[in-house]
Amino acid sequence: MGLVADAFSEDSFKKLIGFNAIGHCRYSTTGESNVRNIQPICINYGRGSLALAHNGNLINAVSLRRKLEAEGSIFSSTSDSEVIVHLIARSKKKKFADALVDALKQIKGAYSLLVMTEDELFAVCDPYGIRPLSIATINGSWVFASETCAFDLVGAKYIRAVKPGEVVRVNKNGMSSISIGKTKRYGHCIFEFIYFSRPDSLIFDISVQEARDKLGMELFKEHPAIADIVIPVPDSSTSAAIGYSKASKIPFEMGLIRNHYIGRTFIEPEQSIRDFGAKIKYNPVKRLLDGKRIVVVDDSIVRGTTSRKIVKLLRKAGAKEIHWRISCPPITYPCFYGIDTPLRSELIGATHTVEEIRKYLHVESLGYLSAEGLLRSVNGNKNQYCLACFNGDYPLKN
Repeated sequence: MGLVADAFSEDSFKKLIGFNAIGHCRYSTTGESNVRNIQPICINYGRGSLALAHNGNLINAVSLRRKLEAEGSIFSSTSDSEVIVHLIARSKKKKFADALVDALKQIKGAYSLLVMTEDELFAVCDPYGIRPLSIATINGSWVFASETCAFDLVGAKYIRAVKPGEVVRVNKNGMSSISIGKTKRYGHCIFEFIYFSRPDSLIFDISVQEARDKLGMELFKEHPAIADIVIPVPDSSTSAAIGYSKASKIPFEMGLIRNHYIGRTFIEPEQSIRDFGAKIKYNPVKRLLDGKRIVVVDDSIVRGTTSRKIVKLLRKAGAKEIHWRISCPPITYPCFYGIDTPLRSELIGATHTVEEIRKYLHVESLGYLSAEGLLRSVNGNKNQYCLACFNGDYPLKN
């Protein structure tokens, strides 16, 4: 449990031998956050050894688990990912690749998977392509990662993204591909560009940095403001704030400094922890803000509590006017595909109008980017991306 740098040392890796390896950094979206849910899930069964790492959420995991348990399966975790392992183990297909495909055709939801056997490695993307997964090479070996910035770190050469509905197979004969079926539309998670991914990554073959820059430019077109400076809520909003500054010709400044030892506050389990996290996560630069009219660019508003606290910090630092700008539409529906957003009743965008949110935040103006502006920023259309958290149009129906 804990951060990679705290959980592992150089000695940890010296003990590892072999020619295949997978790893996973996880925060819990389905199943509790405890040791038994740590991934990769590793088992020994009739065919030998198997390890599986899963990014995403399965929307039919509960019904599948009930069915499997009724048939005698014993689960060792509360993670939805373990369902996939049981389906593979129980498949009547003789070859492992066929058993994997057999299991995948029974699950519904968002999944980017790495599945490892004793002599093969499989990388899988669900038919809607909801969660990203990319391919690279290094020294004649194949490498897979959720974000391409991981390849840069180890010196691997990016090749391409795993296609929706594709099973990439790597063994001693090289790399090959299996299809598990196509859909009429894709469901790439657009929130990867807004918040989750690092700016130095390519996600779905698009530069996150360039997309966020465009988000800011589109945001200015839709919601201009008269101000002295543009500041981001760092770090995920920095690129969008730079885009807003470019389009508006209003100077960009780092008016809020982020404490990088504090995690992402919206995924903390209790409101009291989120409140404390928001308090110590940011510190305003008073000399930059005192007496100024400021545009604050943020990536999103979930509950609104963190944004309101930041407004108080900025007022205390002497900000004369605060114009709040959000580089996405109001979040009005929960996500069931791997982002731990709260119930709809807890989403301020679902329960309040934009004007009511403006009053709640105590800002002079509030502007959200439209869905059309969002899609223009990623060179896409509604049949390529999942915008369910904004409009309730889920690619998969449960």
